[in-house]
Amino acid sequence: MSYPIETIRHSLAHVMAAAVKNLYPDVKFAGGPAIENGFYYDFDTEHRFSEEDFEKIEKEMRDLIKSNGRFEQRNIDLNEAKEIFANQPYKMEWLNEYDAAGEALSIYTFRDFVDLCRGPHVESSKDLPRDGFKIRNVAGAYWKGDSKNKMLQRIYVDAFASKEELDQHLKNMEEAAARDNRKLGKDMDLFHFEPDYAPGAVFWHDKGYKIYRKLIEYIRGRQEKAGYLEISTPAVMDRSLWERSGHWAKYGEHNYSGKTQDGKTFCVKPMSCPGGMLVFGQGIKSYKDLPMYLAEFGKVNRYEAAGGLSGLMRVREFTQDDAHIFCTEEQLEEEVVKILRFIKDIYGKFGFDKISMKLATRKESEFRIGSDEVWDKAEGALKHALDANGIEYEIAEGDAAFYGPKIDNYLKDSMGRTWQCGTVQLDMNLPERFDLSYIGEDGEKHRPIMLHRAMLGSIERFMGILLESTGGNLPLWLSPEPVVVTPISEKFKDYALEIVNELRDAGVYCRADLRDEKVNYKIRELSLAKTPIIAVVGEKEAADKMVTLRRLGVEKQETIPLAEFIEQIKNAIKMPA
Repeated sequence: MSYPIETIRHSLAHVMAAAVKNLYPDVKFAGGPAIENGFYYDFDTEHRFSEEDFEKIEKEMRDLIKSNGRFEQRNIDLNEAKEIFANQPYKMEWLNEYDAAGEALSIYTFRDFVDLCRGPHVESSKDLPRDGFKIRNVAGAYWKGDSKNKMLQRIYVDAFASKEELDQHLKNMEEAAARDNRKLGKDMDLFHFEPDYAPGAVFWHDKGYKIYRKLIEYIRGRQEKAGYLEISTPAVMDRSLWERSGHWAKYGEHNYSGKTQDGKTFCVKPMSCPGGMLVFGQGIKSYKDLPMYLAEFGKVNRYEAAGGLSGLMRVREFTQDDAHIFCTEEQLEEEVVKILRFIKDIYGKFGFDKISMKLATRKESEFRIGSDEVWDKAEGALKHALDANGIEYEIAEGDAAFYGPKIDNYLKDSMGRTWQCGTVQLDMNLPERFDLSYIGEDGEKHRPIMLHRAMLGSIERFMGILLESTGGNLPLWLSPEPVVVTPISEKFKDYALEIVNELRDAGVYCRADLRDEKVNYKIRELSLAKTPIIAVVGEKEAADKMVTLRRLGVEKQETIPLAEFIEQIKNAIKMPA
């Protein structure tokens, strides 16, 4: 019998927990679900897991699988559950919080291991792959994700239905490691981090900052053509603003804040939304002014746990290509579709043509603001916009923002990984909280609808995704250093500099590599740094006003007239329309 991969992974998680219990009898279990590419399980034990333990645990797992142990499910009541898990404090804490009076609890038994679980599982361990899993790593994880709780040890495992699938995954992982944005950032001299002084904040080097600026320049140009107005709001604002918006209640512990001498508490901006609303609120707005597009490249700061920081992908300080669209109810559908098409077109210009969408709906939370009536209306409006325009999407239950539903855009990179970047969020609550209005055709005040919009999302994170997807071989228009000219010896230095000057006069950034090194050594180093075009010049090139070109990823070199090359490169570095 074949089983869904999630069922296989879920069952393997129980097998691993049983293996760990056999090897380390004092272990206390928390739990762990199936996740993308595998599963994890959290443990509390005095033994510190290391890579030296991985092979031992994997062998015990294989021995358990060979035993053909059955996964047996049974429903029990709360009292019996507490007897079974009396020596497991994390299970007991969950049971003590369990409030579904009279509802049966489900347990699964595999060999001597028992766990609270709804399932499903495979029927027997003979249905599990013996060579389809590999322990990836161990990391710290707070119980229930709360930093106030104890730090547990989380073992991550890659798991697939066959050894062939696992081997392909591990090969992809090796490729991903070679393309890791932190490695490329070092190889290409783009950026670095200083964990001791500014954890989670990027120190941009010249070339990295050029890419960062080009990303903003491109989005800015597209927005200006689409009628967006660019604003800038303060980096530090009074706590009362975030209380008014609801962000303090929801994200207060992630804010950087402090008191001033007058006793007030100020926050370093964690998001740009409230500032945008204060700008819209200035002066009287007419229905003729709508829709109004206010864009901001806002640098924001949010405290993230140190263990969660990961290169450009997860930082504490980042720049959002944020925008807020204020419109009437009648304009809403058109504006939503317009944004989604805008985002899709932008992604296509960066080579991402596999885009999917999810409609994120409300979840019950103490932080959610607005009435059910308003939420019904907001969710219905987004669903109608998608359905009426034939846009495919999935439902993501409970993933909405605290102020409204949203449509998240997911792109797939060259390694098949999916990333959530762009979003459009429908907000009928914050305009109410900030008492925003416009004068309608009837001469009366009306409440605008606001759409939160991000295309790239975080500039830093999008740049990390782009670096890894391309392996650093960026589109020529985005490259910080499209051309480097290197003479084969000191004798041709003047011709190399002449080429640099002509290219710069033509609007092409380039430089000459005049180091006293062999040309092959320089070519290797420049290739490692992902230089798109290396122009090599020697006696023949200088005599005939030619250049010999080595293009990144192309084995064959070519020699062409300098004038022809300048025209080629001028067109190649132009930003996409």
